[in-house]
This record gives sequence, structure tokens and C-alpha cells, in this order.
Amino acid sequence: MKKTVCALLVLAALFLLPAGCGNKEPSTTSTDTSAPRYFSPASQDGLVFSDKELQFQVLRTLSSSVYDASDIGECLETALRVDEAQLEQGNFESWYVAWNATAERINGIADDCLGRGRKVSAREAYLRCETYYRMAEFYLHGNPSDPRIRDTAGKARECFAKATKLMDNPVEQVRIRYEDTTLPGYFYEVDDSGRKRPLVILQTGFDGTQEELYAQGVAAGLRRGYNVLTFEGPGQGEVLREQNLYFRPDWEKVVTPVVDYALSRKEVDPKKVALWGISMGGYLAPRAAAAEHRLGGLIADPGMDMSVMITGQIGPAIAGTTGDPGFKTTPESVAAFVKENPEDFDEGMYEMMKGNIRMNWFMQNGMYAFGVDSPSGLVLKLTECTLAGLTPKIECPTLICDGEQDRQAFGAMTKDIFDDLECEKQYILFTNAEGAGAHCQMGAMLFGHQVKYGWLDDTFRVRE
Repeated sequence: MKKTVCALLVLAALFLLPAGCGNKEPSTTSTDTSAPRYFSPASQDGLVFSDKELQFQVLRTLSSSVYDASDIGECLETALRVDEAQLEQGNFESWYVAWNATAERINGIADDCLGRGRKVSAREAYLRCETYYRMAEFYLHGNPSDPRIRDTAGKARECFAKATKLMDNPVEQVRIRYEDTTLPGYFYEVDDSGRKRPLVILQTGFDGTQEELYAQGVAAGLRRGYNVLTFEGPGQGEVLREQNLYFRPDWEKVVTPVVDYALSRKEVDPKKVALWGISMGGYLAPRAAAAEHRLGGLIADPGMDMSVMITGQIGPAIAGTTGDPGFKTTPESVAAFVKENPEDFDEGMYEMMKGNIRMNWFMQNGMYAFGVDSPSGLVLKLTECTLAGLTPKIECPTLICDGEQDRQAFGAMTKDIFDDLECEKQYILFTNAEGAGAHCQMGAMLFGHQVKYGWLDDTFRVRE
């Protein structure tokens, strides 16, 4: 027993290398040794926090500033009030207290501006306090029954809804029929002309919300003449927190009703509908597009296969644990090992979570969003989230995005997805030298949107 647990501790130490963070050498097939080595801001020590997971979350929040959804000084001042040492011990209270206090203060400013008839100032303040409430709630998921999860997330949604009512372009809160319930969404129009326009269906992934998508693609699309539809499915945002619906691997069952709704809108050009998935959405969107052939374009940002990701992270250590030189690491073999050794696996993982902020957060959020109560349960769910045999079924033009630091963490996974495509396709690697190498180009929103909407313009033959 002890020997197995120790081996699993080694396994856990290798598990979940930070996506978008870290200074290790890139794991690539490139033979070019002449190019200089760069690392994005999220990988450097000393950007408020020494822990790279925390640095990435701050960079993520700062990124929203280019679309009025955060302010740099507010973010940095708030982060400085967080007790990093406590977070390293698994106590995230100071994170919640700091970001919630900032959100409450800005919410008060927003209400005051609205009461004085200052529409622009109120809108900007509501956008910012939505971001800060969302940040406050981010690390609470270790206890899914914590009432602050629903309360704080609810305040974030309320602030965003108020902001949308103050926007210059039409924004409509919508409910999309899904099985025996509905999914929440926002339909954003460039103007009130009713003209048919290209539509981007934008969705988040493992830990985001549709409100965050405003800065991650909505505002950029509106500026370029695209209508945008956002939504949340099982495991995400309001659907998880209010309906207790958890992630499902067959995401096509989620997206098809969303496409049905989109095509019912008179403002949508039915031949120019694109699906764009961000972060784990880079698995969810391709999975859906393999079955949903009414789409005119697909963006996977980055391309993800969760079964490959989890296998690549823990498979080598499992192989060493078995003592079988012929052991082949596949999603199936990893799942079989975890099923046979759940208690040992969980014991080792919980031990490693104690001193690793990223691992602690990933496991806690994953168990919450997938509706399981153990790390082993989460791993088994992730091995079901596969694109195996499905990628060649995607028919629409597809853009596969990759990031230099994602490639450091996940190797050739994203490029392999691209290579498996048989449709019209393009692969783009965002680099650290461009300031865009972090996960989902955090810190380089404007450049990332320039590239992705440029690809859509070419695909749909759109001119700004």
C-alpha cells in the first residue's frame, strides 16, 4: 500500500503542469536552435505573486482591461492584498476577501453613476465589478455547498446584466431550449437594423462564464461587424451553479440546440455561423462540430482533447507504477489503472494538492464542474472527453490555435488535432515573443482577436 501511494505521489508531482505557465524548455519538434528563447509575462516570477498559477489569473483579469472590463490599478492593488502564503496552504479566504471587497466598492460606484444618469461611467463600472466578483468566487469550489458561490456569482451576473442595458448596441438576454430545461445566453447585435450578419457563437470552457466572454471575443466581434451569441452549458456558469447540471462529454447534444436557436434569428446569415470555443471549449467546440454540419466555421482556441491531455500528464507515471515494461499509456489504460486503484490514487493526489495551488484548484473545480467527489472520479470523466475518431468528421473550415506555453505543457496534442482534420484548415501558433504565448493569448487580447477575426473575415469573405 505505502509503496503504491509513494509512486502515486510521484505521479501527482508530474500531473497538471501549468498550462500557459512555466519556464521549462518547449516540448516541440522544431530543430531551430537559432531563435531566441522568450517567455510570456505569465511565466515570470515577481508579477505580484511568485506562484505562476496566481500570476496567470491576474494576467487573465488584466487582459479584460482593453475592453473596459477591468482596470489595471484596481487589479494590482487587489492582488497585493491577497496572502499568498495562505493560498499555498490551501486556504483561499484572503483571495475571496480581497476581490469581493473591490467588487463591492466598484458596484457602489456603478450604482451611484447610474443614479446620476452617467451612462458610460455606470456601464464601465458594472463591467469591472462583474469581473471582480467572478474573481472572488474563483477559488471557492473546494466546498460546493459554500453559499458564497451562488451569491457572489449571482452578483457578477447582475452587474453584467445592468451593463448590457447601458450598451450602445442591442443586447438581449435569451433562454435556449435544451432537453427539459433552458440554457442562458446573450445575443449581441451590431445595431438595430435587423440586417442579416455573420454570427459567432462563442463559448467558454472549464472554468469561465459567458460574462467573461464579453472581453474574450464579443466586443471585438461587434467592432468588426459580427453579431455574437454566447451561452453556457452543463458544467459552466449559471447552469452549474443554479441548475446543478454537470459537464458531459457529448457536447454536440448541447451545441445543436444552440445552433437551432441561432438559425431562428432573422439577424443571422445562416451560411455564416461560426462556433468558437475557448480553453476547454477547444475540446467542446470541435466535438460538437464533428456532428453539427450547419456551421460555416470553427475556431478551437486552443485545440484540446481532454483524454489526451490527462493521459499525457499522468500516463508516464502510471506506466512506471505498474512495473510492466509493455504497458502502453492510452486513455483506456489510464482509466483502467485508476478504476483498479481509486483509493491509492486519491490518497496520493490529496497529499500533493496540499502544497500545489494549481493542482488544488484544478481538482477542486473539476470535481465541482463534473459532479464527482474524488480526483479519481474526475480523471475517469476526463478520459471520456475524447476527439478520437471524430476530428475527421468536421466539415467546416477550421482554425486551430496553439500557444507556446500550452505546447510546453501539452506537447504535440494541438498540432495532432490539426493534422487529423480533413476539412479546410489553418494552424496558428501564438508565441511568447509576440507577448501572446500564454493560454488563450492572455495579455494579448487585441492581437489574438486581430488574428482570429481576420481568419473569419477571410473565411466568410467579410470586409470591415
